[in-house]
Amino acid sequence: MRASGPQSASGPRENVGSGPVVYDPSGSAGSLHARAAGVLADNWTGTSTVPSRGLYPHQWSWDSAFIAIGLRHLSPLRAQTELETLLGAQWADGRIPHIVFNPSVPLDAYFPSPDFWRSSAAGRAAGAPRTVQTSGIVQPPVHSLAAWLVHRSDPGLSRARGFLTRAYPRLAAWHRYLLHRRDLGGGGLASVVHPWEQGMDNSPVWDAPLSRIAPAPAHSFRRADLDHGTPEDRPTALDYGRYVRLAADYRDGGYADGAGAFAVEDPAFNALLIASEHALARIARELGATGTARHARAERLTAALMDRLWDPAKGMFLCRDVREGALVPERSVSGLVPLLLPALPRQIAAALVRTLRGPHFGLGGATRLVPSYDLLGEAFDRHRYWRGPAWFNTGWLVERGLGAHGEQATADALREALVVTADTTDFAEYVDPYTGEGCGALGFGWTAALTLDLLHDRPGHGVSPMGIDTFDKRDKGGDRR
Repeated sequence: MRASGPQSASGPRENVGSGPVVYDPSGSAGSLHARAAGVLADNWTGTSTVPSRGLYPHQWSWDSAFIAIGLRHLSPLRAQTELETLLGAQWADGRIPHIVFNPSVPLDAYFPSPDFWRSSAAGRAAGAPRTVQTSGIVQPPVHSLAAWLVHRSDPGLSRARGFLTRAYPRLAAWHRYLLHRRDLGGGGLASVVHPWEQGMDNSPVWDAPLSRIAPAPAHSFRRADLDHGTPEDRPTALDYGRYVRLAADYRDGGYADGAGAFAVEDPAFNALLIASEHALARIARELGATGTARHARAERLTAALMDRLWDPAKGMFLCRDVREGALVPERSVSGLVPLLLPALPRQIAAALVRTLRGPHFGLGGATRLVPSYDLLGEAFDRHRYWRGPAWFNTGWLVERGLGAHGEQATADALREALVVTADTTDFAEYVDPYTGEGCGALGFGWTAALTLDLLHDRPGHGVSPMGIDTFDKRDKGGDRR
C-alpha cells in the first residue's frame, strides 16, 4: 500500500492541473493544505483520482464526486475532468457505475475485477459501454451537487468549456434511472440492490436483508482487500461471500433491476439524491431553463423520505427492507445524513441533532467524530469497516447539515475535529470514533479532498464558500459574482 505522508508535503503544486491553482493560505510548504494537495497529486492518474494507490487502484463513483468538491479549490479544470471521466463511462440506461476500471492495473490487484463484472457482455441489454470496463452496480448520487459546486468555483472556465452543457443530459439521465428503474418499493424512493451501492458497505443495517442470501463458496473468489488490511478490520468471510453471491446473481440476470432478493431504501442515498435534484435545478437555470419541476420533484422526494423512513421513536431515519416491507431497526450514520437538507421540518432536524449528540452517537461527548454505527448497538465494532469507525465523507455531510440548521457551534467543533484528525492520521480512510486512531488506507482521496474543502470554508475565511443554500429551493440566486 502506498501511503501519502511526508513524501507529499512538498508544498503547493502548479502541475496538479490546468486552470487557477489556490496556494496554501498559510504559506508553509509542510502545512495541512499543501499535504492534502500532495495526496490528490499522488493519487491522480491523468484523467481521474484513485481513492488509494494500493487498496483502491481504480476510479470510484462517489469518491470522485467528493474528490471533485475538493479539487475545485486547486484546479477547477481538473475537477471538471474528474467528473467528465466518470460520466464518460455511463451506461445507456442512465446508471453511473460504481467502478470505472483502469486497464493498466493487473486483474489480481482488486476484486471483484473486470473479469468478474463482465460489463460489456453481461450489461449489453442495459447499454454498458463497450470501450471501457466497469462494474454493474451504482453508488450514492453526489454527482450533480459536485458538478454545481465545481461550476461555481470558476464559472467562466466552466462556461467556456461547456462543462454543464455537456454534463447536464448525463446527470439528468442518471436521476431518471434512479427515480424510475430503482423505485422498487413503489413509494417514490430509490432502492439499492447491493450493500456496495450505498457506499457504507459493511454496515450492520444490511445484516438482516443479507441473511436471505446464500454466500458464494469461499474457494470461488480471492479477496484482494486482505492484502492491505487485517481481517479484524474488514468484512467477515460470511458477509463477503454474500456480497459476491448478490453481485454475481445481478450480473447473471443482465443487470436488470427488480428481481433480486435484496432491495433496500436507504436514507443517505435518497437524501443525496434530493440534494442533487436541487443542484440539478440550479444547473438547469444556469443553462436557461426554470428548474421548477426539479425543485418540485425534490420536495416530493423529501415528503416520501419522511413518510417511509422516519422513525419518531428512534429520532432518526432508518432503512426500509423493501422485500419485507418494514424498517430495519438499526441506527447508522446514514439516518443522520438527511440533516443536510435545509427544507426538513424543524422538529425533525431538532430530533436528528438530539440523536447525534445523544448516547447512540455521542458527538461532542464520547466521540469527536460521527461513528458510522450506534455506539450502543450489539454489532458495534470501533475498528471494523463501517460497523463503528468514523468516516470523513459522512462527517463532512453531517457538518454541512448542522450548519444548514443553525447548529453552528456543533458544526464548527466537528469541522475542527475532522481537520485535526485528517492531519494527525495522514489522511486515513477512517478512524476509531473514540480515539481518532487512523485505520484502513492512508493518503485517502476523499479525506484529503474534503479536508481542503473545510480549510477553504472555515468561518470568517471567505474563500470559496460552500453555499449550503444550494440544497434549498428558496435560494433563487445564481453564481456569486
